[in-house]
Amino acid sequence: RDKWSKKMDFLLSVVGFAVDLGNVWRFPYICYQNGGGAFLIPYTLMAVFGGVPLFYMELALGQFHRTGAIPIWKRICPIFKGIGFAICIIGLYVSFYYNTIIAWALYYFYSSFSGTLPWASCDNPWNTPDCTNYFGKSNVTWTNFSRSPAEEFYTRKVLEIQESGGLHDIGGIRWQLLLCLFLIFTIVYFSLWKGVKTSGKVVWVTATLPYVVLFILLIRGATLPGAWRGVVFYLRPDWGKLLSTAVWVDAAAQIFFSLGPGFGVLLALASYNHFHNNCYRDALVTSAVNCLTSFLSLLVL
Repeated sequence: RDKWSKKMDFLLSVVGFAVDLGNVWRFPYICYQNGGGAFLIPYTLMAVFGGVPLFYMELALGQFHRTGAIPIWKRICPIFKGIGFAICIIGLYVSFYYNTIIAWALYYFYSSFSGTLPWASCDNPWNTPDCTNYFGKSNVTWTNFSRSPAEEFYTRKVLEIQESGGLHDIGGIRWQLLLCLFLIFTIVYFSLWKGVKTSGKVVWVTATLPYVVLFILLIRGATLPGAWRGVVFYLRPDWGKLLSTAVWVDAAAQIFFSLGPGFGVLLALASYNHFHNNCYRDALVTSAVNCLTSFLSLLVL
């Protein structure tokens, strides 16, 4: 079985897997919804007693057995071999919507090269009378029917949901999104087609680029007026939320969604390590990086 050419290739691969939409997109929303700074207490407890131990267990199992998610269960307990197949099916479903979101991002990236951003005004063919432009205006009348230019660009231009009559009539195929999705799957394929020899090099870009973007946005946001007041408002703890069971459930769901144990990816990545690699230290380092990235994303957004 192949091995990672460098220890940093493995660490960046694990960080690149763990740091995803769960950190950048989901964590700030969940934190604000569940008590602001008070949410960090159940989140930390769930990470220490639930997420990190399972994270370490998967790295240790993969490194010891040196197999992927399907054959490893045959070695642990043959009757549980179906778990490996279930993991792969779930991973297939996840790849569908993750790559679709990346395809949307690629379409937005292409659209941003226009002279005037298409989501910055209401003067486009897809806009409706309900479109309300608030850019550069101090007095804007906002009603329950008002829609921002960005929302209408996403729903009416990118997705064209106005062409759908419901689940029985979902509309036609957007060839622009289809092309973006094809390009994304092509990039994913050529990133993995030679195993760790290629993926170990790709992660130097895919795992580090999000941090470059986050730090740029952080510096930009910190220079805006009222930035510190916004952070204080966002993190102001609501201690009463800790008495709600739903907050603790959200904390557990967030840490498992973020670290990603149970998807079989950690098993596969660790299986390319040397047998005597210190996976305990790797689990602590990558888990800490993952949680700190969630907090950094909270400050950025």
